[in-house]
Amino acid sequence: MTLSIQDKAVLINAIRDIPDFPKPGIIFKDITTLLADKDAFKVLMNHLAERYNSYNLTHIAGIDARGFIFGAALAQMLGVGFVPIRKKGKLPYTTVSEKYSLEYGVDEVEIHIDAFSGVESPRVLLMDDLIATGGTAYAAANLINKVGAECVEACFVMGLDFLSGQSKLRDLVEVYTVIGVD
Repeated sequence: MTLSIQDKAVLINAIRDIPDFPKPGIIFKDITTLLADKDAFKVLMNHLAERYNSYNLTHIAGIDARGFIFGAALAQMLGVGFVPIRKKGKLPYTTVSEKYSLEYGVDEVEIHIDAFSGVESPRVLLMDDLIATGGTAYAAANLINKVGAECVEACFVMGLDFLSGQSKLRDLVEVYTVIGVD
């Protein structure tokens, strides 16, 4: 399932570039403008629903915080459950955690230990807005598998193709990016 050239242009044109954010030399891809554009958001969500309709998913797991927006909306469209993957200390119940490396240190994400309980052979789509170096997504996919589900694919609205995140994550799970940025 691929986007038409016209639909891809709608999405690309709905994303704002912010130069020198969060530091000089970086061009930040701001998806809040895509969210505010009802037509662009509809194009994106309809594309994702069409793509994943036949995957027999039981859940979508969204990475804190923008993955919640796309993941929850898609879960509702597909009639499946939504599971948040959050930064350490943000979930209120017993969790399983996974550490990952940052440029200058380590961070950690968590999932509820019972996120997929009561579901036989849970099939989960991992969702986030962007994949750059892939550390958070790799940790999140590991968490899904650790708590007894199968992470069948990781989906991102945007992929920074010039970084190694997608290839690193492909060692663990299939990866789909709607828009690639060189």
